[in-house]
Amino acid sequence: MLRRSNWASYGRGSFSSGFRSFFAAPDILNVRPSCLRTINGLRRFCVSQDLSMKKCVPCNSKDMKPMTESAAKILLEKIPGWKLVNEDDVLKLQRSWKVKSFTKGLEFFSLVGDVAEAEGHHPDLHLVGWNNMKIDIWTHAVGGLTENDYILAAKINGLELHHLLRIKSTGK
Repeated sequence: MLRRSNWASYGRGSFSSGFRSFFAAPDILNVRPSCLRTINGLRRFCVSQDLSMKKCVPCNSKDMKPMTESAAKILLEKIPGWKLVNEDDVLKLQRSWKVKSFTKGLEFFSLVGDVAEAEGHHPDLHLVGWNNMKIDIWTHAVGGLTENDYILAAKINGLELHHLLRIKSTGK
């Protein structure tokens, strides 16, 4: 199996747009061949593209499977502040923030809700106490993580939330 450091150099230059590709043996990404192109028998999975520029795709449980933990860890590097959690054998993305007030927390969730609705991909939102915000993202239809979860996390990272936050965001 190729090591991660080798994937990056192996895939360089395979896109005319200049995006770096990662190549993986079939067991790394755990998705059907119809979801990805193959080159030399290896599946191609582009992770260098800015995830916030991508669009979530509809979940078709026939074509999507939850990604493996190793693939999840690779993509985790693309979404600063998020951590990978395993709850009841289901991998999820999780991040926490502290907001200035209860009403700022509701405003925070409203902004996140607008992004989630636009993407058609909805996270689990938690308001704990009066100012502790937590978001869990995972694809319920497949029982784990898909690229959609990372796209949504990247878009949440791109929101202007500083005016709502009490202190620097917590998480990773």
